[in-house]
Amino acid sequence: MILTTTETIPGKRIVKSLGLARGNTIRARHIGKDISAAFKNIAGGEITDYTKMLAESREQAIDRLIEDAEALGATAVVGMRFTTSSVMQGAAEILAYGTAVVVEDE
Repeated sequence: MILTTTETIPGKRIVKSLGLARGNTIRARHIGKDISAAFKNIAGGEITDYTKMLAESREQAIDRLIEDAEALGATAVVGMRFTTSSVMQGAAEILAYGTAVVVEDE
């Protein structure tokens, strides 16, 4: 599966557009990690637990995007983007989305 943030893929031609493909995940913070983050906030520096959690969330959203695109019969997703939103205090959604397409070599 080809994923790209651009609208075209060099060397490929889009032969069919299949519509929106998406994948999401919702993650909640862990109270123990919040305490550790509060100390980091005072001292400064990267909050590595949150960095890791968000990276894992993005990967899961991408995996689900690919599953959705494959179910539509796509061979690529163009115009891929991420968005986030707060679902409730302490929980956020990460959504990966783009246009599912069928491509062939030029």
